[in-house]
Parts: sequence; structure tokens; C-alpha cells
Amino acid sequence: MGIVKKTIGRSEYAYLVTREGKRVVHRYLGPADRPDVKQFIEERKGLQMVPERFRALFWDTSLKNIHLKKHARNVIERVLEYGNLDAIRWIQQVYPTQTIIEVLRTSRAVSEKSRGFWEIWFGGKYA
Repeated sequence: MGIVKKTIGRSEYAYLVTREGKRVVHRYLGPADRPDVKQFIEERKGLQMVPERFRALFWDTSLKNIHLKKHARNVIERVLEYGNLDAIRWIQQVYPTQTIIEVLRTSRAVSEKSRGFWEIWFGGKYA
């Protein structure tokens, strides 16, 4: 998922780009200089890298070295094991719930105590 800006004439317009199966879909957001569109774009930028407020979860590496797609499993494991409610809300915005559940099912890095909590959080035996 990404943001694309297109210039038409002298105006710039923003589009949200997503993939639906093999199709790439562009959803019109509006003129890029509109305040609500600017705010949406800034919020999306926050989902492309680990926010500074979660530095304590990634104490052993620089936040700018973490690639959210390549290191998805490690990011999800750290948040499930050491994160707070704010961190969970963040990863649920970044990753699909099914991806989080799959990491929870297969991870050796998540303790049994944490796994039990997340099992309840995600609705029973990973409903």
C-alpha cells in the first residue's frame, strides 16, 4: 500500500494505491494540498518505518535499519513479547491480522505466557 501523487495541469492530486489480487487499484484521496489529505499522507508515512516511541523494543539495532517487510517476523515477535497496547495497535495497522496470527502460531520467540494472552486477544484458538 502506498501513496502516489499525480500532477495534472498545475495541481497535484493524491491517490492511495493498493493491490487486490493481481490488480493494482488507485483510490482518489483529493488535492494533495488539502489539510485532511496531508494528514492522511503523514499518518501513512508513520507506517513505513518503526516509530521512535518503540525504540525500547528494538534496543539492539538502529530503527532505520529495520525494514518492515523484510523483518516482519522479527518486528511482530518483539511486539507480541515485549510491546504494550500502543505497539499492538501499530502492528495491526502495518500488518494484516492473519500475518500476526501466523507468526504467533509458529514463533519460538514468543513465550507461552504471551502466547496465552494473545490467544485470548485474537479470539480463542486463533479464530
